[in-house]
Amino acid sequence: MTSIVVPSRAVPIAGALGSPAAAIAARRERVFFSSLAVLLLVTVFGGFARTYYLNGFVSAPFALTPALHWHGAAFTAWMLLLVTQTSLVATGRAHLHRRLGVVGAVLAVAMIGLGGHVAISRTAGGTIADHGAPPLLFLAVPLVGMVVFAALVGSALYLRHHPAAHKRLMMLATLELVTAGVSRLPIVDSWGPVGFFAVTDLFLLAMIVYDWRALGRVHTATLLGGAFLIASQPLRLILGATGIWTAFATWLVA
Repeated sequence: MTSIVVPSRAVPIAGALGSPAAAIAARRERVFFSSLAVLLLVTVFGGFARTYYLNGFVSAPFALTPALHWHGAAFTAWMLLLVTQTSLVATGRAHLHRRLGVVGAVLAVAMIGLGGHVAISRTAGGTIADHGAPPLLFLAVPLVGMVVFAALVGSALYLRHHPAAHKRLMMLATLELVTAGVSRLPIVDSWGPVGFFAVTDLFLLAMIVYDWRALGRVHTATLLGGAFLIASQPLRLILGATGIWTAFATWLVA
C-alpha cells in the first residue's frame, strides 16, 4: 500500500502573529494608555503635594485627620494601581492584570465609602475646600462624583472581557477622581468648579483625539462614558442649587 504524503502549508508569520500594522496599532494603544495613567498620577501628586504628599515639608502643614489619611492612602493606591495595570497590559502580563483587578474592585468600593464620608464630615466641620461655592451646594460635586465613579467602574468591570471598552471606562472613572487633584493645582484652584471641570475634560479630549486618529472614530465607551462624565458636571451645580438638595445636604451634615 502506497502512502501519500501531503506537503504542509507554511503559515506566514504575519498571518500567525497579526499584520505589522495591527501590531503597531496595538503598541501605540498600550503606550497611549500607559502614558495617560502616568500623567494622571503626576497631576494628582501636583494637586495634593502641598496638603498631603509633601505636607510635612511646608511651613504651615495641613491638618490631616485619620479619615483624610485613609482617604489619601486609598486614592494614592488607586492611582498606583492604574499605572501598574496599564503597565502589565503593555508588557503582555494580562494574567497578573486580571488578578489585580479583584484588588481594584475592592478598592473602588472602599473609595466610594471614604469619599462620601470625608465630603460629608468636612462639610459638617466647615473645612471642605468649596472653591468659593456655598458649602452645601458644593457638597453635590464630590457626592454625585462618587455615583459617577461607581457607575463608570461598574461598567468597566461588567465589560472586563472587552479590553478596549474596559480600559477606556476605567480611565474615565479615574478622571472623576483626578478632578479633586486638578482642583488643587496652583492657579486652577482659584477658577472654581467650572474651571477645574474644564481642565479635567482636557484628558477626555486627549482620549477622543487618540480614538479618532487610531480608530477613525470615537470608541463607543469613550463617547458614552465621556458624555456621561461631562453631563454630570453642570448637573451637580444645578442640583446643588435646588431646595431639595439643600434640605438633603442639611440632613446629611446635621
